[in-house]
Amino acid sequence: MLIRDEQAGDEDAIRQLVEAAFHDHPHGDQREHLLIDVLRASGAMILSLVADQDGAPVGHIAFSPVRIDGACQHWYGLGPVAVIPARQRSGIGQALVHAGLVRLKSISAAGCVVLGDPTFYTRFGFAARQQLTFAGAPLEYFLSLPFGATVPAGTVEYHPSFYHPSQHAEE
Repeated sequence: MLIRDEQAGDEDAIRQLVEAAFHDHPHGDQREHLLIDVLRASGAMILSLVADQDGAPVGHIAFSPVRIDGACQHWYGLGPVAVIPARQRSGIGQALVHAGLVRLKSISAAGCVVLGDPTFYTRFGFAARQQLTFAGAPLEYFLSLPFGATVPAGTVEYHPSFYHPSQHAEE
């Protein structure tokens, strides 16, 4: 398996795998594939990695800038991360997260946040921190990973498409 940057022509395969990965997922809203399209179209997806197996995408991860108390602080949001159902729980998601975090550090990102399962994300160093919050999310599921000694304080906001991806997809 190869982890690589998204390339022109991957869009349809990524859309299909993200839609399949979140189909009937208890914590998804079945619009994650629309979110990827909107983030890409708006230029907000600063990092898009594909897990490629024999020339076919089997996994995808996206990162986009977040704002903390309304300001850019060089922090990024991880998500969504998706693996085709037949290959879930085989290490592809872990490989994508690891590769993505390495790449974020290489562009001098200050840190990363994710709204997700602490059992999965704590293995990468993510932790719940009271000084960083996300409106409506339980503290234990909103996790952050600083890449330096400084952790800002405030409320995190994702790109507007995270809140209503289907609305932004139609614009």
